[in-house]
Amino acid sequence: MPDTSSSIVAKASPWVLQHSHLIPAGGHVLDLACGNGRHTRHLQAQSFKVVASDKDLSGVLDLAGSRGVELLQTDLEAEDWPFSAGQFDGIIVTNYLYRPHFPQIVDSLAHNGVLIFETFAAGNEKYGRPRNPAYLLNPDELLHAFGDSLNVVSFEQAEDRVPHPAVRQRICARRN
Repeated sequence: MPDTSSSIVAKASPWVLQHSHLIPAGGHVLDLACGNGRHTRHLQAQSFKVVASDKDLSGVLDLAGSRGVELLQTDLEAEDWPFSAGQFDGIIVTNYLYRPHFPQIVDSLAHNGVLIFETFAAGNEKYGRPRNPAYLLNPDELLHAFGDSLNVVSFEQAEDRVPHPAVRQRICARRN
């Protein structure tokens, strides 16, 4: 297992850490747009079975063949949604936004599945990237996008200072 304390591997998001215990124990979890795998590594250490999906898997190649981890290279914005309905007990999305897949994210959650979603919101442009409004959530957008089909456990819009200034929106919601 890789050294997750390494400075190369970023620590899991506090939002994910705060809510990942809500995912059914030992469940099947999708780390969507997994990047360097910080959440895949955290979830694997918690004995979840994880599908780490991204357009570029170079940040998680060291996990290839690891127990409980499946790597899936897919361009989510150019290809069809590759996941089945009800497939996941949890879905993690951080620092990624592609609105057309919101309905598929909900459909891919199993009964009692948990969505943990966190990304940049309007106002972030004053701090840096992303600045393009297409990649910034509108006020309450995650709440509107998922609140009708999932039971919201927690939601917030915040201007963060740590680890660096950013404007983010976050939701944790469960499918019943």
